Amino acid sequence: MQIRKRLLAVAMTGTLAGAGLVGGAAGTAGATGQGDVVAQSCYGSAWSYSKPSGTFLQPQSVTYFTTGNCADINIKTNTSRRVRVCFYSSSGGLNYCQSAYKTTTAGQWKVIASDVLDGTHFKFEFASSAASTGQRAH
Repeated sequence: MQIRKRLLAVAMTGTLAGAGLVGGAAGTAGATGQGDVVAQSCYGSAWSYSKPSGTFLQPQSVTYFTTGNCADINIKTNTSRRVRVCFYSSSGGLNYCQSAYKTTTAGQWKVIASDVLDGTHFKFEFASSAASTGQRAH
């Protein structure tokens, strides 16, 4: 699945470059590359989240699941937070949580789990019970 996503991104970049839509003078800052195409399609399909105070898990009662939009589980918090991912079976039982939290920077995307299979069920676990809002892409 991961290879197919990357091949699609390469094909899209090649098509755009062939049409004269990507590129420019050598050394131009901000030139679009393969990673930019993937990031735009992944983050462009992001959802908002809102975790109430007094809780550690987001979402509370159900699980999120990964899609073909992104190869990774990403979060953009509105305030810096420490976050990890807990993985669940499709029936809702906890499989395991990542061993370490990753620190986010307010307003910036952060990959919390990499190369996750499509359809994987998960929740974000925050190190703090403080309220948190932001966006998620997976």
